[in-house]
Amino acid sequence: MKTKSEIVQNWLPRYTGTELSAFGSYILLTNFQEYLRKFSERFSCPIRGENRPMQTCTNTEGLTIINFGIGSANAATIMDLLSAIQPKGVLFLGKCGGVKHSTEIGHFILPTAAIRGEGASNDYFPQDVPALPSFKLHKFVSEKIVEKGVEYRTGVIYTTNRRVWEHDEAFKEKLRKMRVLAVDMETATIFMVGLANDIARGALLLVSDLPMTPDGVKTEASDQKISYHYVDDHLEIGIQAMTELGSKGETIKHFHF
Repeated sequence: MKTKSEIVQNWLPRYTGTELSAFGSYILLTNFQEYLRKFSERFSCPIRGENRPMQTCTNTEGLTIINFGIGSANAATIMDLLSAIQPKGVLFLGKCGGVKHSTEIGHFILPTAAIRGEGASNDYFPQDVPALPSFKLHKFVSEKIVEKGVEYRTGVIYTTNRRVWEHDEAFKEKLRKMRVLAVDMETATIFMVGLANDIARGALLLVSDLPMTPDGVKTEASDQKISYHYVDDHLEIGIQAMTELGSKGETIKHFHF
């Protein structure tokens, strides 16, 4: 296999246990098996690839959800692999840690941009290139959030490759000085690798913890509570947005320079 096209067409099924023809035209990405299970139960569709690094589930309306794992490396991998099918839109349903005092647990964030602190995206574009979502995709997602009547924020996310940093006061001060809304591990990478592959992309993040204070650091118990109260709305907004995007959303075009 000499070309990128040959590689990704072979590797997407290898990583997911799902044939190329079984993927839908619109994609939801998640880090959590719970989202995949809820999707499967709702649409009575099988989960594929349970013995593979990534798992998928596709409903009869052409919407696929993928659990790709955690971190920027996995985010870059799935966005490269998805170039094998050139989906019409990809929306990441992730969780994030709130940084600003105005950001509360259970809020949704529709990022206007992400700061590239993860490093993985540097292999795709120079550091000066901003990590941005596809505006028209985000515009449509915002309409679905408003229809749902839930709280959401817009602003800048910081994406890091560090998983354990909550004890590091210097790192937290860095986040404060950048005035970001929240911190996560995938958003900037998804935006940049999506850009590299001409894939319309977005992210709808759920604030699951407030890690700037010791009492706000995520635990097993607190994460279960978040899942119980907010995950259904998170998944529902994603499903509605990506199901209706093809028929009601504005056409998303890619321009080459």
